[in-house]
Amino acid sequence: MNDATINAIPDGYSTDPGFDPAEDHTGPFFYLETSEGFDCVFLPEGKNCNVNGLVHGGVLMTFADFSLCMAATDHYREESCSTISFSSAFVSAASRGELIRCLPKVTKKTGSMVFVCGELESCGDVVMTFSAVVKRLRDK
Repeated sequence: MNDATINAIPDGYSTDPGFDPAEDHTGPFFYLETSEGFDCVFLPEGKNCNVNGLVHGGVLMTFADFSLCMAATDHYREESCSTISFSSAFVSAASRGELIRCLPKVTKKTGSMVFVCGELESCGDVVMTFSAVVKRLRDK
């Protein structure tokens, strides 16, 4: 992580390096737990961009998956999860160096599944919408 990334992430956000190697490689992704849920942010770098110089759609989907899993598991406190269904729509583009934010929302939690939706926003614009279903895994 370079100094520019550290300085651009708002105060109070945390990251968990070493927890998920794929997310470490793509991110880092940051989160803040609030009374209303999780507030997740990501500052894309050059490595996250496509040939057009915009944040790659797969990177946005990876950040959304990080965010929704944080919300679905309460930061993996008592269980893990596995995403079994994920749907997204790209609404606009995001650029390197522009903070991307996600406020995932758990719409329903059953004994075995969690339904989550949300939006990725950057510079006041919605970049992507998503909905997902994750399988609750209680044997960590």
